[in-house]
Amino acid sequence: MLFSSIVFLFTFLPIILILYYLVPRPMKNVILLFGSLLFYAWGEPVYIFLMIFSILFNYICGLDIARNLKDPAAAKRSLIFTVAVNLCILGFFKYEGFVLDSLSAVLPVDIPYRAMALPIGISFYTFQILSYIIDVYRGHVKVQTNLLDFALYVTMFPQLIAGPIVQYADVDRQLHVRKESWGKFGEGSMFFIRGLAKKVLLANTIGMVYTEVAALAPGKVSVLSAWIGCISYAFQIYFDFSGYSDMAIGLGKMFGFEFLKNFDYPYISQSITEFWRRWHISLGSWFREYVYIPLGGNRVPVIKHLRNLLIVWFLTGLWHGAAWNFVAWGLYYGLILILEKYFLSRVLERLPAVIRHIYSLVLVLIGWVFFFSPTLGGAVDYIQLMFGVGANGLVDSEGLYLLTTNLLLLILLVIGSTPIVHRAYERVMAGRGKILANCVVYVAMFLLCIAYLVTETYNPFLYFRF
Repeated sequence: MLFSSIVFLFTFLPIILILYYLVPRPMKNVILLFGSLLFYAWGEPVYIFLMIFSILFNYICGLDIARNLKDPAAAKRSLIFTVAVNLCILGFFKYEGFVLDSLSAVLPVDIPYRAMALPIGISFYTFQILSYIIDVYRGHVKVQTNLLDFALYVTMFPQLIAGPIVQYADVDRQLHVRKESWGKFGEGSMFFIRGLAKKVLLANTIGMVYTEVAALAPGKVSVLSAWIGCISYAFQIYFDFSGYSDMAIGLGKMFGFEFLKNFDYPYISQSITEFWRRWHISLGSWFREYVYIPLGGNRVPVIKHLRNLLIVWFLTGLWHGAAWNFVAWGLYYGLILILEKYFLSRVLERLPAVIRHIYSLVLVLIGWVFFFSPTLGGAVDYIQLMFGVGANGLVDSEGLYLLTTNLLLLILLVIGSTPIVHRAYERVMAGRGKILANCVVYVAMFLLCIAYLVTETYNPFLYFRF
């Protein structure tokens, strides 16, 4: 069930909201938990048992770690066991095929296996569970003794299947002490509708352009078409994922929760380092807190710092997908960040802002090729097309058609990926009648989204597979 589906918007969400606000305070978490389990089971009912196992297993292990904190050796053994089991579950469901295919490619045997559907959101909720387990071990948070509250943390439907990755420390208190209000509900509704509009009106529309380029036969792609396809995907994944994050944050506010921001206009960045401070902030924070710093961070000799960065970005790539192109994508960014840290930063500082911006965008666009290509070889081939190798000329009729028919959309996407629209809107709405004007604008935006969903069938969610 996607947030941008009719059944969610007009059946699931209204029912859960009505029940949530009707029941007394002690029952609110129960309603949210029931709704979250139903939400998860809607797509793949069989994996609800895996979810329940993860909840019970990690709840018990958390209690065991807390019980053994006065015995560091025992607590550490319990931690290692718990983390290992969680990673094994993630590895089995997400990486079994990848590992066996890779072994079959280098060994003189064909290793058969049965491909299984990936449990929805397993990468996200596994990382959330690990944040809880590790923080209990560190003594940063108190162990959760209420099974229902812990289950709600793991399964909370606003951010269950695609983040943002909520660390336990950020919602520990909110699980049992939070305050709902009409003001917060209204703010959440605005967040949700903005995110829905990003996803439905912008991401879906530009996504059809990328799909059209991707469907072109080999040898029929010009340099212009290749760049249009890449740029279209870059806008699609940004508005798709940031839109989903906005919807998640908005839903959280409707139920009294505050989730941290996950995107901060990454396409205005003037370096790759800055880009990754602005893109998928919750994932970057998780890897920094639970991998990079424990490895020593940057407070180690240079060679170990290089090792730490490469490990983090290898894992970042692997987290996004079980394929070598995702690994290459992660290492690509790891190498660029190393170069910026030790060599390029001084050069970039002396360049005009516009040059730094172009530099960042070109590298990000090349990075997205590794991300959207089905194979590593396919990524290399596509990058070659972008720079003229094997392309059907510099410009062709197909590329010109795509450019001219989507030029206005591309301009809107460029503007929409900057703070300009938000700042201008806030200035316009600063006067009297702000509440009424906001209501009119957001209702109109919502109706446009519904009109699109009713009339169009193209409604993918790119991060759904992670």
